[in-house]
Formats: sequence, C-alpha cells, structure tokens
Amino acid sequence: MSGSRADIHDNSGWVGARPELSVLIPFLGDDPAPLLRRLDTEGAAVAGRVELILLDDGTGDAALTARLKAALDALALPARLVTLSANEGRARGRNRLTIAARAGSWLFLDSDMKPDSPRFLQTWIELIARDDPAVAFGGFSLKQAPRDRRFAVHRALSSASECVRAAQRARTPEKYVYTSNLLVRRDVFAVESFDPGFTGWGWEDVEWAMRVARRFQVVHIDNPATHMGLDTVPDLARKFDQGAANFARVVALHPEIVQTYPSYKAARALKRLPSLPLIRRMARGAALSPLLPTRTRAFALRLYRAAVYADAI
Repeated sequence: MSGSRADIHDNSGWVGARPELSVLIPFLGDDPAPLLRRLDTEGAAVAGRVELILLDDGTGDAALTARLKAALDALALPARLVTLSANEGRARGRNRLTIAARAGSWLFLDSDMKPDSPRFLQTWIELIARDDPAVAFGGFSLKQAPRDRRFAVHRALSSASECVRAAQRARTPEKYVYTSNLLVRRDVFAVESFDPGFTGWGWEDVEWAMRVARRFQVVHIDNPATHMGLDTVPDLARKFDQGAANFARVVALHPEIVQTYPSYKAARALKRLPSLPLIRRMARGAALSPLLPTRTRAFALRLYRAAVYADAI
C-alpha cells in the first residue's frame, strides 16, 4: 500500500463482530450516507452476519467525514470508516478495503448504488450459505435512477449495455463483472487482486474478471442495485478520455479476449481511417448536442469512445 495516512473510525458494533459478509464501499467526493441508511434497514434481519467498511479515497472534506462518523455511530450494523489523506485510485483503494474485511466473502458495492430489493443483503447471505460462490455479480438497474433530461444519454447507454438479466450475463460471465455489486470470496482475492497498474477511470474490474474466470467460476444472479450516479455527456466523455490508457492495458494483457469485444473491433476499424481526428470531434459534438434525439446522441458517444480508444491501441 502507498504511504497515504489513514484515519479509522469504528462504530460501537464493530468490536467483537464476527461477520459472514463484508460490504466494501469506496467513495471519492460522494456522500454514501443514503446507501448506509438503506443497508441498515436490514440490520435486524442480518444481525451479526454483515459488516460495512467504507473508504474515503482522499476526498479531503472534513465536514463530510464528521457527518459520516455520526452516521456510522447511528447504525445497527457494525461499520468502519477509513479516511485517506490522499487519493490512491480505484484499484489500490479497493485492495486496501479488503485489508479491513473480516468475513469470508466480500461485497464490493459502489457508493452511488441503491439496492432494489428490501432483502438485498439477505439474498447475498443466503447465496453464500447455499453455494459459497467464488465470484458472483448481482446486476445493475436504473429502476430508481433520476430521469432528468441531462442524464438521458447515460440512461440509454446503460440500459443497452449494463442493465442485463443474469441469464444473458452468464453467457459471457467475465464480460459482465463490475465492482458496483460484486461478491468475491476471500481465497479468490488472495490469489487475484486488482491490478494497481490501472489508474483513473475504468476497466480494472473487467480485467480482474478476465484473470479470475480462468481459475474460478463466475456466477450471475438477479439481485440488482440501481446506479443512482448517472453522468452528463461531458462527464462521460471525460471518463472515456481517462479510460483510454486502461483500455490499452487490457488489450495488451488479454488480447485474445478483448478482440471479441465490439468496442475493440470498432476502435480497430476507426484506427485505419485517416480522418480519425475529424470523426472524433464530430462524434463528440453530436453527442453534446441537445437538439439531436437521445438515441442519436448515444450512438455518437459510443463512436466517440471508439475513436478515443483507437488512439490508445
């Protein structure tokens, strides 16, 4: 781990707890208190079996830290807050979270997720008791997500590529693995942790799944949570820019798998075109235009992502 200073705050339920499931929640700038309150509604049903561990990856907001400490103290579930003095990044941060985990199975859950079922934690606990899976992904939804017009393009993209039922995900199990709602057994992570070579946004969880799927079974179930943190088009475009180097790293590490992905095929096709810079600018402009239909803007944004990736591979 890096040399970032870590402030640790435990609530009264933390000491002496012997959980079967550790819920690991990293965040940067977000306020995970609504998610904590939602999970705590199952506190009585999962008493003694679930703990919550949060990692503030260098937000640097003393007021937020104080509010979260107070929120933890009000929870029925055992909980720990780790506040880092400096950002370590998505892969390193998640690896650090696992150090504090005491259970045999861990649920990686993003701070902007909202479980769809009132039995969300109970479903995971029941799966562990019944099957003890190496890896299981519960799924995404947009059931509770905001419907503001400014998020329409992200909603369209996510609906088409991420909000997929378990039966369909299971056909290519390693492709549909995201750390937003992901169960991992301790012994699996002991031999395959997240690659700290991934920095910035994207692909570290997909690459991890590619490695894990070679050695362990990846299970898919329908226990979804809503992705509440939808982005505007400018924010998505910035994330695609940031993720280009990570995409190139996945291509270099797993060419035989990535070559089957539509995003790779599109990037390779665009890379051969002399007009790639123009295509990239035009696609971004179309995606940003509020005058175009949402489906057109979503297609343009996918084209922009492919053009960005084409420059990186």
